[in-house]
Amino acid sequence: MIRTRTAAAAAVAALLLGGCSSAAPSVGLPTHDHPTSAGSPPAMTDDAEPAGQVRLLDPADFEAQSGGRLLINVHIPDEGSLTGTALDLPYNEVSARAAELPADKAAPLAIYCMSGNMSAIAGRELLALGYTDVIELDGGMQAWQASGRTLLPAAS
Repeated sequence: MIRTRTAAAAAVAALLLGGCSSAAPSVGLPTHDHPTSAGSPPAMTDDAEPAGQVRLLDPADFEAQSGGRLLINVHIPDEGSLTGTALDLPYNEVSARAAELPADKAAPLAIYCMSGNMSAIAGRELLALGYTDVIELDGGMQAWQASGRTLLPAAS
């Protein structure tokens, strides 16, 4: 299952369109950590995925699509990780440690945390930094384990 984060993109679109039209779309604040839509739909890319959004993927889809992506654990404290994790980057340090991220803003990224709350924040930060190809594990490591997949233990 794929869901997208559209609140940030819709807010930007509303701000940009606000100067062009007296009937700019209104954008409310998201009431859930994983909004499925808000305001006007964003522009579509060639692959038909909304631009500038974090795609939420269930564990099976995340596993299938995370290959070839920079896999980032944004959870703090360390409570384990997915095999293949290349970077431990606390969700609240994404902007401060942006130099550790790829210079190419189109680089494919995959993020996760324990439940999805911290990765939702990290995803918004990555979008704000200009990254355009970000997937997120919906439900985090808890959903990963509930689906029968294993975690690497926390570092000692």
